[in-house]
Amino acid sequence: MVLRALLLLSLLIASLAPAAAQERVTIGTQRLAESGALFLAVARGYFRAEGLDVEMTAYKSDKEVAQAVAAGAVDFGLSAFSPEAFNYAAQGFFKFIAASVKERQGFEGNEVVAANAAWANGLRKIENLAGKSVAITYLGSQYHYQLAQIARVKKFEFASMTIKPMQTVDAAAIAVAEGKAEAAILPASYARELMVASQAKLVGWYSETGDEQQLGALFVSSKVLAAQRPTVQKVLRAYRRGAADYAAMVQLDRYGKRISTVKTREIATVIARYAFPGRQLGRAAATIDNSAFSMDPQARLDMADLERQVAWFKAQKLINEDVDARAIVDTSFDSSP
Repeated sequence: MVLRALLLLSLLIASLAPAAAQERVTIGTQRLAESGALFLAVARGYFRAEGLDVEMTAYKSDKEVAQAVAAGAVDFGLSAFSPEAFNYAAQGFFKFIAASVKERQGFEGNEVVAANAAWANGLRKIENLAGKSVAITYLGSQYHYQLAQIARVKKFEFASMTIKPMQTVDAAAIAVAEGKAEAAILPASYARELMVASQAKLVGWYSETGDEQQLGALFVSSKVLAAQRPTVQKVLRAYRRGAADYAAMVQLDRYGKRISTVKTREIATVIARYAFPGRQLGRAAATIDNSAFSMDPQARLDMADLERQVAWFKAQKLINEDVDARAIVDTSFDSSP
């Protein structure tokens, strides 16, 4: 009896050991399809395979994600670049370690949409944004940067546009739907919702400008980086597996058309559960399947583009002069080419 009891006890301990070995990490992000690599890594057990128990917290804006990591509320962040993120990184609060999605020619990405009245009045091409009012989230957002690049590529005065900061993507979408702005630049998932509801018309994709823009990154608290480097390596391995899955969803055929297969729809459905809770799953998944951004399967940061962005933010006096694109990235994890 004693031997049997000891055997049962040992089996119980063995069964509990994997759960006890799970190391808890916290990650802040937004409920956006752009965070799909992270959602896939969680849903498909890639973090668990590394012995990690991940707790995700959803924030309303990329600024809030950066603030949360800087304040120590979460260990890692995944979001678009923002002035706050650049400044906090330069001040030593965190380091960028891997890439998020990017704009790439031939892939849908962010879209310029026109309010119905503006469309009727001739806003049919991206260059027609000159002299128009455009809704974005906030000054210094990826959308603000993209409008500046559109003006540069299309050769019109950036200052000719009236930029309307609405603070959130939802608010920017509502502004164009209600005619409070003549146009908006939005993620494809939001733009498609407006077009399906006949509340806006598609003007064009940002990627049509030919500009390849790194939209964001995974970053880690400097305290965690210094004290728990093996944990950071585990997080990166899991995240990169998610990035490879995400990249596999975004494929084009030889004619440059998006490919949709059982596999891509399965991946999109996983992401949709996290990005669009409460929405009709099939419809949300179809939107992601048809409009997801491009992503490097190894989640490598585009350092040349990061340097261009930092230079523009400095020129606009949106970030501090001491921000150095190379210094805010930890290249020891092979996150850059």
